[in-house]
Amino acid sequence: MVTVKLLFLTTADTEILAAARASERVPEGFPEVRCANPVTLEDPASFFDGELSGARVVLVRLLGGRRAWPEGLEELRRRCARLGIPLLAFGGEAEPDAELTALSTVPSGIVLEAFEYLRHGGVSNTENLLRFVADTVLVEGYGFEPASPLPEVGVYHPQAPEGSPVEQLLARHDPARPTVGVIFYRAHWMSGNTAFVDDLVHALERAGANALPVYCYSLRAGADGGVPALELLENRVDCLVTTVLAGGGSNAADAHRSGSPEEWLEWEVPALEELGVPVLQGICTTSTREAWLASDAGLTPLDTAWQVAIPEFDGRIIGVPFSFKERLGDGSPVGAPLTFYRADPERTVRLAGLAARFADLGRLANPERKVAILLSNYPTKHSRVGNAVGLDTPASAIGLLGAMRRAGYAVDGAPDDGDELIHSLIAAGGHDLEFLTGEQLGAAAGRLDAGRYAEWFACLPETLRSEVEEHWGPPPGDLYVDGGDFVVAGLTLGNVFVGIQPPRGFGENPIAIYHDPDLPPTHHYLAAYWWMIEEFGAHAIVHLGKHGTLEWLPGKSLGLAPSCAPDAVLRDVPLFYPFVVNDPGEGTQAKRRAHATVVDHLIPPMTRAETYDDLAKLEQLLDEYYQVETLDPSKLPATRVRIWETLRDAELHRDLGVEEQPEEFSDFLTHVDGYLCEIKDL
Repeated sequence: MVTVKLLFLTTADTEILAAARASERVPEGFPEVRCANPVTLEDPASFFDGELSGARVVLVRLLGGRRAWPEGLEELRRRCARLGIPLLAFGGEAEPDAELTALSTVPSGIVLEAFEYLRHGGVSNTENLLRFVADTVLVEGYGFEPASPLPEVGVYHPQAPEGSPVEQLLARHDPARPTVGVIFYRAHWMSGNTAFVDDLVHALERAGANALPVYCYSLRAGADGGVPALELLENRVDCLVTTVLAGGGSNAADAHRSGSPEEWLEWEVPALEELGVPVLQGICTTSTREAWLASDAGLTPLDTAWQVAIPEFDGRIIGVPFSFKERLGDGSPVGAPLTFYRADPERTVRLAGLAARFADLGRLANPERKVAILLSNYPTKHSRVGNAVGLDTPASAIGLLGAMRRAGYAVDGAPDDGDELIHSLIAAGGHDLEFLTGEQLGAAAGRLDAGRYAEWFACLPETLRSEVEEHWGPPPGDLYVDGGDFVVAGLTLGNVFVGIQPPRGFGENPIAIYHDPDLPPTHHYLAAYWWMIEEFGAHAIVHLGKHGTLEWLPGKSLGLAPSCAPDAVLRDVPLFYPFVVNDPGEGTQAKRRAHATVVDHLIPPMTRAETYDDLAKLEQLLDEYYQVETLDPSKLPATRVRIWETLRDAELHRDLGVEEQPEEFSDFLTHVDGYLCEIKDL
């Protein structure tokens, strides 16, 4: 027996998803709904042979018009005419496509009325499209409603009725909890592709926050400067997670501000600024979860550009990938594979935790906030404590502590000047093994029971655990352990802990270790951050000055997984990072691999060795290499050649101990980067 079918071909995967949802809502006895994306058909003739058998009507919608599928459309039209199957053809724009309407074999009035359902979109309109076609073309009697416009923007909650006003959602909120806004695309709401949003909402609520999701078409400002989606959230949220792309624009032309000099580029997003809350980018990748897990880069060049690089211009904090584009082939109610977003449970919890912590931070009174401030120490010598590039770190730390005290933070017993601060930190122990005494270990400000650490360590991903144990042995290891406790160097000044960032590792070449992409953190490194977060109870961490070691730990280049060391160390604690303004390449590393909020500071008015001539050219080429590595890998071979030629011209290969271009070029560049850092600090 031939199955009676209604065939719907569309180049929009969201319409196939909507049709699948709609097919589950039509009455019993309704023709079977079958769908396909015509441009993905490998053998259209074979498809027609199978699917046109039993088809009573065919609908085809082509984004881009007839030219999107010219030969296939002609073959479909010819076969439908031969078999006497009614054909309705539509364009993908907001207005009817006259050429496709003329190719249809039903009256143009029916085509135009059917098009209204597609123009407005959504599951309900798609269901009524199917009913309309069945009743008007096939002369059935299922009944249908006219096409109805859908809101351009609105609120959503998986447990609230569709169309609920914002006041109804707010009534569900616990006023004692912070509220996190979630912005996602209207197309997902229209097609019922909201499972990833539902998962994020539930994760936020489990993290102790209210969730206020909003769907919209865009965050671009209208002619009046307003952004309706953000207006819905104004004065109602303490933090915002957005999966929608940048609000400031997508190219350089969007960065011109009226009234500025012609050559100035100024990216402005006043609506986000006026919202006045942290904005996190929740990354919804266009790849599958499996592809992401297998990738050392983490994200594709396309996702890097659209979901990281451009949103950074909005000032967004870069979160983690929590949703992945998956295809469901088997079990699809309409035959065609369904493309939808599926959330990764662990990454969703991580993003929700980060958003909830930022929201909490904004609601906490300053006297209640606890902050850990870390000074870099590279290499691990007392003489190098607080050696940030271009920043008088000791004086800056004193200035920061004073500003915090004046703002109402509980800062007690802070040193009077930078020299006293550094001497106090060294006297408290530090990490210089040459001078560290047993007495200092016993009196350390922070102590963490090694047994408790081992329990937490056992919960880390197996991949990371095995890498740490391979290099540093089973926990607790033998670094900075005293009487069964890890010790954490620093000063507890009321609700502020000022410490020295734990050493990343030890070896014959500490400069290479500093940037080594493969060397996992020590047990002590993990334990020190664990102590700051769990024992001291830091609501936020500050890395004072360029640059620390956290963002250089092993893992994906961006779009981190739970097995990536920076993610395991920092977890979901907000990180603030004063960073010299003239090194965006390394600042970007912190933003993308440690969800850092970077606070730029100016170049100091003093003479420094810096780089010059070939050294400056080499530094520029390294920045270029790291950019094309994520955005356009095809340019890497040419960039490698230029870097090696510059090294040879400057005779730097001799300083670095190499005569031939290394095969593992990326690893070699970590040595070059460390060498340049050392040269600039002379």
